[in-house]
Amino acid sequence: MNDQTKAKTKIHKLIVDFLEYLEVERNRSKLTLRNYNLYLNRFADFCVKRDVDDPKNIDAELMRGFRLYLNRLETNAKNLKIITQNYYLVALRSFLKYLSRRDIKSLAAEKIELPKKPSRTVDFLEIEDVRRLIDATSQEENDLTRLRDKAIFEMLFSTGLRISELTSLKTDSLNLKKREFTVRGKGDKLRLVFMSESCVVNLKKYLDAREDNSKALFVRHDHKESVEKQIESFGKNLTGLTPRSIQRIIKKYARLAGIIKKITPHTLRHSFATDLLANGADIRSVQELLGHASISTTQIYTHITNKRLRDIYEKFHDQQ
Repeated sequence: MNDQTKAKTKIHKLIVDFLEYLEVERNRSKLTLRNYNLYLNRFADFCVKRDVDDPKNIDAELMRGFRLYLNRLETNAKNLKIITQNYYLVALRSFLKYLSRRDIKSLAAEKIELPKKPSRTVDFLEIEDVRRLIDATSQEENDLTRLRDKAIFEMLFSTGLRISELTSLKTDSLNLKKREFTVRGKGDKLRLVFMSESCVVNLKKYLDAREDNSKALFVRHDHKESVEKQIESFGKNLTGLTPRSIQRIIKKYARLAGIIKKITPHTLRHSFATDLLANGADIRSVQELLGHASISTTQIYTHITNKRLRDIYEKFHDQQ
């Protein structure tokens, strides 16, 4: 079936309506809209192959076939992971709930059960490795780059920010005196973020050393440029670092610090959370600090940091 014919099927048209609803009424991000567009249109294409072009004909048997299709689907010579299959089904449940609100007859969203996900593993750094990573910035020869990179690491470990949140920060969005700021996270939700004293000290050093007019909190400083070129850049409105740039910076210092394991910006977010819990923070507070919508997301850390289990073990069993 060609694209022109495909666009005329009722299910495809309703998907367009649903995506517009998410964009306008629910203010969903472009990334969410792009993903839902992929998931739902792949389902609609599957429906066409089963001669189903009306939502009233979506039933449990059709869903069973679609789930089997997802389980066997290969992308880049690999089967879809369970968590990715779940993304499809979550999008479908949301779409079916939308149809129900519009009184359009279809399968009840509650009829779609999500497959059980395998337990997630969390990669994080011990506090000693975090310090080694931060200390490795002293090996950078360019003064401004060294100050920036140390401030980046201090910020990531001090706040637990997502990389997208970090790269969107502006210099005027931080209250360094109160050591706090507000960030807009996933789902367009605002949350209050706190900074450690060490983080603020290093941020001030970096910002005081800058002479550009950029509002971005972290910008590029090319130590390969001549002194004349760097002077020319002063006063310019430089663009902020990208998530990819931050990733390269982390990789550079992990190598210099002799840390073998793969480290990403999210590793430092995990390290932030596990350090809080290991030092006695309650899980609800950590949920708020991370900006998790659901407590179940935060609970992935608890099996790593439950000190009470070790205390019980040492008290009642480790007697040899």
